[in-house]
Parts: sequence; structure tokens; C-alpha cells
Amino acid sequence: MNTKSGDAKQALRAAWDEMIQVLEHARDAIDQPDLMPAPDNDRNLAEGYRYLMGFVHAAAERAFHDDPQRPQFRNALSVITRATIDNADAIYFYTPIDGRQHYLIRGNAGDSGHWRGEAAVSSRPKAPHYLIFEASSGCLAGDSGDLLELRPGMKTQTGRLDSSLIQVNSDGSFDILLAPERPADYSGNFISTLKVVNKAHPTDPAIQPERYATYVSGRQLFNDWEREEAIHLEITQLGNEGSHAPAYSPERAAQEIRHFGEIVRNQMVFWNAFWTIPMGTYGERPGTIPGIGFKRNAFNQINAASGATGGGMSTNLYAGGIFELESDEALIIENRIQLQPHYVGFQLGNLWGESIEYANQIGSLNGHQMSVDPDGVIRLVVAHNDPGIPNWLDTSGHREGFMAPRWAYSETPDPEQWPSITLKKVPFKDIRAHLPVSTAVVTQEQRKEQITIRQRHVQRRFRAF
Repeated sequence: MNTKSGDAKQALRAAWDEMIQVLEHARDAIDQPDLMPAPDNDRNLAEGYRYLMGFVHAAAERAFHDDPQRPQFRNALSVITRATIDNADAIYFYTPIDGRQHYLIRGNAGDSGHWRGEAAVSSRPKAPHYLIFEASSGCLAGDSGDLLELRPGMKTQTGRLDSSLIQVNSDGSFDILLAPERPADYSGNFISTLKVVNKAHPTDPAIQPERYATYVSGRQLFNDWEREEAIHLEITQLGNEGSHAPAYSPERAAQEIRHFGEIVRNQMVFWNAFWTIPMGTYGERPGTIPGIGFKRNAFNQINAASGATGGGMSTNLYAGGIFELESDEALIIENRIQLQPHYVGFQLGNLWGESIEYANQIGSLNGHQMSVDPDGVIRLVVAHNDPGIPNWLDTSGHREGFMAPRWAYSETPDPEQWPSITLKKVPFKDIRAHLPVSTAVVTQEQRKEQITIRQRHVQRRFRAF
């Protein structure tokens, strides 16, 4: 036997065995109380394994196929990798980069007049309702496996650009330069990949104040699921076109095998701890964020995205809570908006943070899909069964789960202009008594058509070819 080949075989088997042990620890996060899983019932246990396999799917792409020199955008979350109370209206995308280098993003938005305040077209395909790119230094949320990553200064956003400011050519195309500094003679779309901070790093004072982006991420948000189409995005490291990576080696393979297991374990452990401790999902405890911890059948205070709240889209305002309903109960939610946002949405999630089914059932609604009452209030109903009204959100049989309202503003408004959201629990049979008399009746045929549109859109959004 070739000695060198034998060494590689042993090294790779050792890396594999370590990875399997780490995955066993990730599996323990489904049902071991010390790892703070969702409550122990049959459905949560079953969904816990699906949730775990979502991280396995994502980690395979990330560990074995990320390449900052030859990047390509991938789904950070998707219909098969749901987590973090993912937004049912979103494509979450990301790619690692080296913020010291220059990159060019290219895309074609098609009809994007609504980005610039023009009336949205209603008879042909068009761009997503909202698009944002964010360049950041630090790990993706949850990758450390440790709540210490929420400390201020652990992550830094170096730059961002959203659809309200993206310059689009007459043919719908656009490009965006990413670089540490804007070139003096450049006037096009630009995102900085460098930010100089004025405070020492919270865990490693030796880290210099220059924070270079380690990844670029973003969202495509869809409002009109019948007509809005996903944008295909390309990214190139300038000066590195036509290059290829070195030949694959046992050393690299072993490193990536171990990294794969670490991603899965750390994500499982981090998010269990995040929902339990800072967000107080199962009751307030030391470490629960005052005012931000989730309440039962109520909402926490509205807040802007930050590292302390697990990240999130930096132009969003968030609120959250936990529905807790018996079969004969419902929640009526009232969303009052003063300053119209670019986007408004409401999603339900299970207690792992997976979005509740949004293609084949109605686990989410956005501003295009919601009906607004004559007094300007958006009234939503969360219930286990269809009450035959426009703004129903289907629990899909979960007795308890997350509620996640979102409002997106390119520039965060003053707090006195923020929306407000309240709810009340009522008997299911009395729902209409708590709604305006003008509330429409939705038939079963109309509901099927509503879901058919959703099914077709989700297939298009996440198509593989």
C-alpha cells in the first residue's frame, strides 16, 4: 500500500468519525433538555429531525462549496431549509467574500418601476417587491454556536444598498461594485466592504479597527406572488476571472468534513439557546432581553434589527410573540400603520423557528395579500380552522408557535411614526362579531385558488433550473 495514500485514508476517516460525533451532538439538540429544545411532543420531535436535516442540507453547500475567490450566490434559507422564523416572502441569499478585494454583482430586474415609486404593473412579470444587499464582517448568525456572538462589536455591517437606491438601466440590468473604498471616478451602485470602528473587539483586542466584510447577503422580497419574478444574480471577484481553485486535497477535504459537522451542531445549539434565553420563549429568565422577550398571545415591543436580536434585515422593524390556542379559540390581530413601509408581512413559525407551511397552506400574508379594512386597520385572524375571511393565518394544527410581523423601511423612521400591533383572543365562533361588518366571505373555492397561486409562485421562486 502507498504510505502517503494510507495516511490520507486514515486522516479522512478520522475527520469523518469526528464529524459523525459532532452530528450526534446536533441530534441531541432535538430532545435533550440541557440543550433547550422545543417542547417534547410527537409533532415537535418529528419536525425537529426535519429542521436538523435543513441545516445538514445548507451545511453541505457551505462547507464544501464556498469560495470567496470564485463566489456564487446560494440560498441561505429556502423552502427546504427553514429556520430563524424565516420570512415566507423572501429569497435569502449570501456568498462569502474577501472584503479586501473588489467584486461586481450583476442582475436584471426586468420591470422595476415600483422600486422608484411608479405604479406597480398588474398584468405582466415584474421585479421582486424589494431587494437589499448587505456586506458584513463576522460569522453568519448562529455559526459560532455561542450566544456571545450577540455582543455588540462581534459583527459589523460595512455597507448596504436596497432597491430604493439601486440605479437600473433602461433594459432592466444593473451592476453593483463592492470594494473597501469607492473609486474616485466611479458614480454607479456601490457597497463598501470596509468599516473602521472606534471600539476594541469585545473578545480579541488584538483585532485591528478595520473590519473587512466576510460575506455579502440579502433578500428578495415578494409581494405579488402571481407576477413578481426572482432575479438571477451573478458575482465576480474582479481580476480573478477565469481562474480555478487548486486541486482538491485530503487536507482540504478533512477540514471541510469537520467544518460541515460544526455548522450543523452550532446552528442547532445556538438557535435553541437564542429562543430560550434572550427571547424568553418558555418564560423570562436571566438573560432575557427586557421588552424584547416573547410574550404569550401578545407582542413584544417593536424593535429594529441588531446583533442582540439575532441579526435580521437591517431595514426591518420587527415584533414577535407566541400564539397559544385551543381548537375553539382564535386570535384577532390589529396592525395600524402610520408611515407606509416598503414592505409589510406577517409569518407564523413552529417553535424550532421553521416558517409554517406557506405554499400549500396559508402560514403567511404580506401587504399585497392582506385586506385593509375601511378604517385603515389590517385585521388578521390566527386560527386552526378556516373562518372564511380574507386575512386568515393557518396554524396548521400547532397549538403554539411563533408570530412574526415585519415592516421594512429604507431609512428607519422616528419611533413615533412606527406601526403598532395588538391582539386579542376570542372564541372561534365569535370571530365575525369582532370584525367590521364589511369583512368579506371567502369560499372554499376562493381559498383553493389563493393556495394555487402560492404553490405556483413557490415553485418558481425556488426552481433549480
